[in-house]
Amino acid sequence: MMQIAEFLPPDPSDGVLWPIVKQAGIRHAVGGLPLAETLSDGEAAWDFMPLLRMKQLYESHGFDLAVIEARPPLNNAKRGLPGGEAEIDTVCTLIENMGRLGIPVWCYEWMADFNWVRTNTAVPSRGGSLVSGFDAALLADAPGTEWGPLSEATLWGTLAHFLERVVPVAEQAGVRLAMHPDDPPLSPLRGVGRIMSSIENYDRLLNLRPSPVNGITLCQGNFRLMTDDLPATIKHFGGRDKVFFVHLRDVRGTVESFEETWHDDGPTDLLACLEEYRDIGFDGVLRPDHVPTVEGDSNLRPGYSPYGRMFAIGYLKGLREAVYRNPTRLDGPNHNAAKGGS
Repeated sequence: MMQIAEFLPPDPSDGVLWPIVKQAGIRHAVGGLPLAETLSDGEAAWDFMPLLRMKQLYESHGFDLAVIEARPPLNNAKRGLPGGEAEIDTVCTLIENMGRLGIPVWCYEWMADFNWVRTNTAVPSRGGSLVSGFDAALLADAPGTEWGPLSEATLWGTLAHFLERVVPVAEQAGVRLAMHPDDPPLSPLRGVGRIMSSIENYDRLLNLRPSPVNGITLCQGNFRLMTDDLPATIKHFGGRDKVFFVHLRDVRGTVESFEETWHDDGPTDLLACLEEYRDIGFDGVLRPDHVPTVEGDSNLRPGYSPYGRMFAIGYLKGLREAVYRNPTRLDGPNHNAAKGGS
């Protein structure tokens, strides 16, 4: 059975997030890397002892650490610059220690210079809530990054080398590598190529280094911008046992211009998606992602306000209950009834 998790930065003293997530019945955590202030002299965040202490921290609060969704520095490796090999060494150390500690999934990405991009983090949404949005037209004259232009060909080359080095380590450690898509899946941005931006490119990723540990993070907001048929995409990758981790969110618009939505107010049939995860036998974790900022909450971390997460958790728990209430696919009239149709 698929499990619902939440992303919890490794600091339970940071506000109300840890307690309310626990109170909502969540037992699985998606974590970051150990905080700098928790490291002893000579330690790095990917070393065994800091990871051990972090894992025990989650467990002491009743959470199973199912995924690490944070990365050591990798920009030199992505660009093929001096220092890249040392960065890959740190990833190998991280994966080896995750294996020793029984942390099964590492969520990574191959976006150089910058990560996810939004041009507005305070778009008015339902009832005055706030969501994030993106408009590529606003970046038409944006300056390049300090590292200069970067081609997709270079990224494919550096990714192939990265997988050549890291996949054997992950196979030995028993850790699955879950590639997150580009956000947004649009290339180039500010002169920087992006390659995890289409279904075809994900197939290419999986074929670069065929392995049981080479798979994907199916972030539905980004895949929604790649395809109009998310259930078919889930089946495409899940049928090959390549869906290792899921981000549940939705967007309205196109890859050039979109905004985030409430989980119950987007164009995607999330019930049909969860049915497909059930049918492919997905037993990993999914987490709500990029929630609205609601009244009384802060928008200092757009997409990650605590109270918006409570709505998303409750909604997804309800969908999951409906999916597993009927052990077979909900097709035809039964499916329509479940969706409120006639």
